[in-house]
Amino acid sequence: MKDYLANNVRNVVVLGHSGSGKTAVIEACMYFTKLISKFGKNHDGTSFLDFDPEEGRRGTSCYAHLAPVEWKDRKINFIDTPGYMDYAGEEETGLYVGDNALIVVNGKEGVEPGTERAWKKASLKQKLPTIFFVNKMDDENADFDKVLSELREKFGNSVIPFEMPIMKDGRNIGSVNILRKKAWYHDNRTQAQPVPEELADKVEEYYGEIAEAIAMTDDDLLEKFSNGEEFDEHELAKGLRIGVRSGDIRPVYSGSAVQQTGIERLMDLITEYFPSYAEKGHIDANSQRGGTIAMETNEQEALSAFVFKTVIDPFVGRISYLKVMSGVLNSDSEVYNSTREVTEKIGQIYAVNGKYQIGLGKLFTGDIGAVTKLASTQTNDTLCTRSRVVSYDGIEYPQPMLGYAIWPKTKADEDKMSVGIRNMEQEDPTVRLVNNEETHEQVLYGLGDQHISLICAKLKSKYKVDVSLTTPTIQYRETITATAEAQGRYKKQNGGAGMFGDVWVKFEPTDSEDMVFAEDVFGGAVPKQFFPPVEQGLRECMQKGVLAGYKVVGVKATLYDGSYHPVDSKEAAFKEAARLAYNAGMPKAKPVLLEPIGEITITAPEEYTGTLIGDLTKRRGSIMDVGSNDDGDQVINGEVPLREVQMYANELRSMTQGRGTYVLEFDRYEPAPQEVADEVIAQAKAKSAK
Repeated sequence: MKDYLANNVRNVVVLGHSGSGKTAVIEACMYFTKLISKFGKNHDGTSFLDFDPEEGRRGTSCYAHLAPVEWKDRKINFIDTPGYMDYAGEEETGLYVGDNALIVVNGKEGVEPGTERAWKKASLKQKLPTIFFVNKMDDENADFDKVLSELREKFGNSVIPFEMPIMKDGRNIGSVNILRKKAWYHDNRTQAQPVPEELADKVEEYYGEIAEAIAMTDDDLLEKFSNGEEFDEHELAKGLRIGVRSGDIRPVYSGSAVQQTGIERLMDLITEYFPSYAEKGHIDANSQRGGTIAMETNEQEALSAFVFKTVIDPFVGRISYLKVMSGVLNSDSEVYNSTREVTEKIGQIYAVNGKYQIGLGKLFTGDIGAVTKLASTQTNDTLCTRSRVVSYDGIEYPQPMLGYAIWPKTKADEDKMSVGIRNMEQEDPTVRLVNNEETHEQVLYGLGDQHISLICAKLKSKYKVDVSLTTPTIQYRETITATAEAQGRYKKQNGGAGMFGDVWVKFEPTDSEDMVFAEDVFGGAVPKQFFPPVEQGLRECMQKGVLAGYKVVGVKATLYDGSYHPVDSKEAAFKEAARLAYNAGMPKAKPVLLEPIGEITITAPEEYTGTLIGDLTKRRGSIMDVGSNDDGDQVINGEVPLREVQMYANELRSMTQGRGTYVLEFDRYEPAPQEVADEVIAQAKAKSAK
């Protein structure tokens, strides 16, 4: 593969609903350009890009993959992304690296939740120039007109068809290029034909929309359009480039990846009308001294590169995928990791084509590649020169909310499990493992059940660890609501020196999270050297409440009286006496169970607002505020017991057809309703009885 300068590179993130054929469209481009010799399929594990064994087994993309395609002296770096929400972290990776977006739409199913999500992220949030490709037009139930109508209804009149299919007896036999007003038939793809009469009016209508959109991009073009004059080929190209780059025009193409129709003209559209990275002119980086600095997007600028993905390979080691943001990255050179403040040695540079690496000597501005064996570099790090130290803001990943307690089936595999998950955390920042010292559980967090399932399958296949999953233990708390006093008297005589400790302790509610210890002893009833063991004994007891064995909070314990023996009193005896006082006094102080309450923020389309509010109320939640965001979605802020939303990631997805997301953070503890407390206490007693 030859070197490409910034002006000749197009970075295209490919998005869409799961099953729309994103990977197939890219592989069709690869097959058409003879980059691959065989056209594979997802569902039978023969896909070139979805090479991971789990992707083959599941029949869907689970990871973001790179595919560099050379077309007419241009290089198109396709970034294939999964369409399923459980792999949204990989989608965010592609969106960060891509300078343009290709949204693939199923010609049979039309606009689906994944299509809407892709649109919002690419066009509304990232402001990427966008093209739609209506795929699977070879399906007998495909309906281009219906899909186009849905696209325009959902995303506005900037969505304009540039190509439309020719249908006969329910079959797609060719297509009409609206710009050229020519038809091509599948049985003679090289010879242009006149537009079929039955489509002539519609072609003129769409051409008029394109011309009007083009006219709005330039004053001279607008004047010519207003005078009723036709645009020449040069003016059409100029207006389209401006319109596509600004987002005022979002072309719609159609075809079939499997039948290789529409693929050639799609690549033409990408190389002709999508902007190169160089056209940005400059990109803001964070300066070492604070503030931002404008880095020019050309090869003359100082080197800076952003690491957007990490893969831990058992044979190669760490593979760091990166995009050159400015300058030139050379093999056998030294770079400075400004994020971790270390120097790294660059060895061989690779272009990545699916699972294969192609050796390169250099990587120029805007291009994407990989390097191996960087010692300290991780995802979201910036590499640069020491003479111009800069860094880039990292990728914002969705927060993993679905948690399961994870256990190796064999105790000897505990270390292997931890190593495997830690490696996966480096590869996928939406994986998180939390070691809960209170519940003695390791909790694995992911974006959904499919994501968790993928992690477990990878643990088994790559790290040879079988695991079990359970619902994590809720961390309840216990406290008291009244004041009580109790004596703890410990006396033990076994011949010789004995053990004696006697204390009186008052327990009362307080606002403190930890136990507050005080002493109010008069006349030396308990010598001062025995205060610390009394406090220590009480603190240890507070780790296990009298109701259900949960940690006790909000208690002030005051040692106010007692007695001692000049010979038999020892620290251990007073520590035991404190425990006896705790066991006697706490049940009399009207203990109650506290449950954790979280702040929840739910984001979903407006039509689901009523359903979500009603559901949250059923979960004993309360609504604090309802508003909207820049994407037009509703944002519901509320509070809810954590007990009620442990599996909410899956339930929200079901209620919103995959369109809803949420973030949950612990806020405080509140007294649990009696029926909840009774259930928790009964479960705790049953567990301790085993």
